[in-house]
Amino acid sequence: MNVPEDLRYTADHEWARLEGGQVRIGITDYAQDALGDVVFVQLPEPGKGVKAGESFAEVESTKSVSDVYAPVDGTVVEINADLGDAPQRLNDDPYGEGWICVIRPDDTGALSSLLDADGYRKLTES
Repeated sequence: MNVPEDLRYTADHEWARLEGGQVRIGITDYAQDALGDVVFVQLPEPGKGVKAGESFAEVESTKSVSDVYAPVDGTVVEINADLGDAPQRLNDDPYGEGWICVIRPDDTGALSSLLDADGYRKLTES
């Protein structure tokens, strides 16, 4: 299982990467593996306000439909529209081309409350 050191993680299996004051978000390698083949992604609307811990998107796979939860409070400023035609990118490249959206966080310091790579590995191993 791939757990990049430079990301922060939620207990719900989302990752967050701080990029110039904004936060890029996706689901982890562990999550995409558990889901199986992703067939549809319901993306949030740009401009939508999100609250940490609340669902803001959905991922549908051949096995189930799963919510995606916001890791921080903020506003959606960009979505990965390419997932509409190629939802399998979540399986193929969850930390690269499989990102879901970018949020302008209310407080970038909130990322420090998320799990680091070691903490996330311990979570998935238990």
